[in-house]
Amino acid sequence: MNKLSAAEQFEILAENTAEIIVEEEFKKKLEKSVAENKPLRCKLGIDPSAPDLHLGHAVVLHKLRQFQDLGHHIIIILGDFTGMVGDPTGRSETRKQLAREEVLANAKTYQEQIFLILDPGKTEMVFNSQWLAKLTFADVIQLASTLTVARMMEREDFQQRYRENVAISIHEFFYPLMQGYDSIAIKADIEFGATEQKFNLLMGRHLQREYGHEPQVAFTMPILVGLDGVQKMSKSLGNYIGITEAPDQIYGKAMSIADDLMPEYYNLATALPSVEVNSILGGIKSGKIHPRDAKMRLAREIVALYHGQKAAEGAEERFKQVFQKGQIPEEMPAFEYNSPVGIIDVLVGSGLTSSKSEARRMIQQNGVKMDGETVGSIDLELKEKKEQVLQVGKRKFARVKVV
Repeated sequence: MNKLSAAEQFEILAENTAEIIVEEEFKKKLEKSVAENKPLRCKLGIDPSAPDLHLGHAVVLHKLRQFQDLGHHIIIILGDFTGMVGDPTGRSETRKQLAREEVLANAKTYQEQIFLILDPGKTEMVFNSQWLAKLTFADVIQLASTLTVARMMEREDFQQRYRENVAISIHEFFYPLMQGYDSIAIKADIEFGATEQKFNLLMGRHLQREYGHEPQVAFTMPILVGLDGVQKMSKSLGNYIGITEAPDQIYGKAMSIADDLMPEYYNLATALPSVEVNSILGGIKSGKIHPRDAKMRLAREIVALYHGQKAAEGAEERFKQVFQKGQIPEEMPAFEYNSPVGIIDVLVGSGLTSSKSEARRMIQQNGVKMDGETVGSIDLELKEKKEQVLQVGKRKFARVKVV
């Protein structure tokens, strides 16, 4: 294990967290870990409900990497069993249950992407069906008997649905019990999650006590605000930066955030030490560092995390050419369509927009250009013509040829 003292580890690991429940218990666990030279067992449960990870997901993974670098044992629980139920946290209605095939396909992608951050040689990855699928009905009754309906209804999302007469299925009550039982199965010392996961994390502490285990410490991590600066980062909202996106995409998206989001992104989306982050933010405040330069550094750091320094420098240079020097990028995807074809179909087919509704919205907001000229109509039809450059927003380009 790492030779840092418990106090030194605490200083590193407590940084940029939302809450540690309970802080004194965490300090004692660290002291015991150092004294016995025994790593803490650190748990993160992930339900593979979507196939890709973004910077919002990565916040907790980077915290896990800090624990890992200090010699602690990381256990990723892929919720192939819980994922078929679906976490009710933050839901205004019952979540659609996923088929096992969907869960396993998403889990495979998660396994690949997680190791862009964590060290695969120091990470244990397990499926929670290994123990949950083996519980008998008697086991489930015993598990359920440890909790009252009143306690379950303390959840804000359940309260709201009950007040609004929105159905709550019985199986949704079992989700936090299942997640809590995961902590019993792997003997977790620490569990991690976003602030909205607090109820589920505390359930692990509750059940561990009920089953005679030492309760885990719950780490809640801040929720990263999306590119819109309003709602949390989410793929469904389109305000995300995917960790497997191309370097140019990541760089351009990072450059699009509002200046006042930079402190949050520097702290939660980069691996820079706090001393350096504070120096950069202090430089912006004092006027020694221009916000544009600080944002370019931010974008470069984020790209480098997932693609390496060379790719980050290349993305920055191409960004300068396109946006600061007004040049069209040399490399862009090329597409060919049969004449006539509607502009909406071209935008979606080329991947410049994710849906027809987004395509219409971008045109109506004057965000689409063809050879530098703004496209003014959603009904525009493209007919046989030489290759043209189609641009959406500031970052997306494609060559389109209609034959």
